[in-house]
Amino acid sequence: MYRNTSTPADDNGCGWFDLSPRRQPRPAHRGRSEARWVVLGAGFTGLAAARQLALRHPGDQVILVEAQQVGFGASGRNSGFAIDLPHDIGAADYIGDLPTARMNLKLNLRAQTILRQLIAEHGIDCQLRPDGKYQAAVEDKGLAVLDAYRSGLDKLGQPYEMIDARDLPAHLGTAFYRKALYTPGTQLLQPASLVKGLADSLPGNVTLYENTPISHLEQGRRITLRHPDGEIVADQLLLTNNAFASHFGFLPGRLLPIFTYASMTRPLSEEEQARLGGKPTWGIIPADPFGSTLRRTPDQRLLVRNSFSFNADGRAQQRYLDRAGRQHRESFERRFPMLSGMPFEYTWGGSMCLSRNHLSFFGSLTPNIHGALCCNGLGITRGTATGTLLADWLAGERDELIDFLLGGAGPNRNPPEPFLSLGVNMNLFWGQRRAGLES
Repeated sequence: MYRNTSTPADDNGCGWFDLSPRRQPRPAHRGRSEARWVVLGAGFTGLAAARQLALRHPGDQVILVEAQQVGFGASGRNSGFAIDLPHDIGAADYIGDLPTARMNLKLNLRAQTILRQLIAEHGIDCQLRPDGKYQAAVEDKGLAVLDAYRSGLDKLGQPYEMIDARDLPAHLGTAFYRKALYTPGTQLLQPASLVKGLADSLPGNVTLYENTPISHLEQGRRITLRHPDGEIVADQLLLTNNAFASHFGFLPGRLLPIFTYASMTRPLSEEEQARLGGKPTWGIIPADPFGSTLRRTPDQRLLVRNSFSFNADGRAQQRYLDRAGRQHRESFERRFPMLSGMPFEYTWGGSMCLSRNHLSFFGSLTPNIHGALCCNGLGITRGTATGTLLADWLAGERDELIDFLLGGAGPNRNPPEPFLSLGVNMNLFWGQRRAGLES
């Protein structure tokens, strides 16, 4: 038996969640339930896995368990970039090994197709926009990254546009950046709205339990998940809870829960929109991985995301949130002097599951426990694709994408504590310092 050493506990400031459509959460689990399939974690990966299991096995009952409300956790807290291109931050050109990059591109495109179809089929209002993304730079080293990324895109045969400083205000309003590389394939969206919509359109043979944190996992011929008010017994368990899988004893010392933080303004008035200029919606990712991500949303809010912390227990901490809010103000003022002093209506944090070698886990952990874990910052597309393909594989399907995922080396081992926390926090601190004006 494994005793869960930590359960999710996110802060209450997430703008995406508060601004997304209201829904009635599904009841928490009570008593005893049995099913052939149980999926633990109702983010993008778990929702995709549960949906596909239900479609593959229409006669089976699938139970999906979420510790918090759907959309309140990590999947509803990202910046809403459904990225198509490989995004290997460990490679100088963001592309890395070309055959691997081509497979990752196929994975991301598969996920985009799945999501577009579900959004259209179920009428999910998640502000989906085919806006592409700008990777923008202001420091010399950031400009060098854009040049390297361009060379990687050339090798991959993907379209892009390099935009110089004089032309960027027509795109972004701000004259802060010196150069940006625009790629057209990214879909921008409201992540919490999408997660909620996916949860409310699950097949009829999926039972979703929210606000049900699991405290114990018992292995045997069958799997038993226990919580204070009952237990769930399953033949097969799918772990789609990212870094929290390690709290149940799986992939110990290999997963890193890294929190990043965002702030969002109130809606801009018409006069403020005119003062800002540029296109009405856009998304910026930084050339430096420790820099600032930005969004201009369809309801005319500005979002700034930067700052990082290593929260080993996967739970929010107010001191990091306060520190990030101060950094967001500095970053906003540098980029938008024409809107100086505009208050933030929301500030929040959210976790990413990273690994030191930027690789994920896909496959079986034991004969009846399986996982799609560690999206390395690409939760919308990577989670959707791997959750779907994990269910396909368990149904007996094989294709080039499943074989690619099964052949991965998986996350490598971290140093032991206290060296891990010291090393990660030091790396995050100096990475943010080195980012300079990109932050």
